[in-house]
Amino acid sequence: VQVVESGGGMVQSGGSLRLSCAATGFSFDDYAIGWFRQVPGKEREGISCIDRGDIGTYYTDSVKGRFTISKDNAKNTVYLAMDNLKPEDTAIYYCARSRRCSGSAVAYDYWGQGTQVTVSS
Repeated sequence: VQVVESGGGMVQSGGSLRLSCAATGFSFDDYAIGWFRQVPGKEREGISCIDRGDIGTYYTDSVKGRFTISKDNAKNTVYLAMDNLKPEDTAIYYCARSRRCSGSAVAYDYWGQGTQVTVSS
């Protein structure tokens, strides 16, 4: 089982990025994928999740209307499209696997290594 993030980078405020989470060893029919972010000195924050099957998607209030989570079952990849990025979105972004969507990091058992997103003002 493995999840690997990619797609981070540096953009100006108002710009866009699309993160990818490539999964191996399990099916999206059985597991949810969550996106978290973390800045130094703060707890890891759950920002979005796509549940197993077609159950649903979830967003924290700070990213609603700007971020869109989706998945491609054929490619075993989950995407996080991030638009209208703000400096406060700067963080390391992680994807992780869980049986069901949850805002708590302890519900997730496999994590990627993270990808840095930096938004300049």
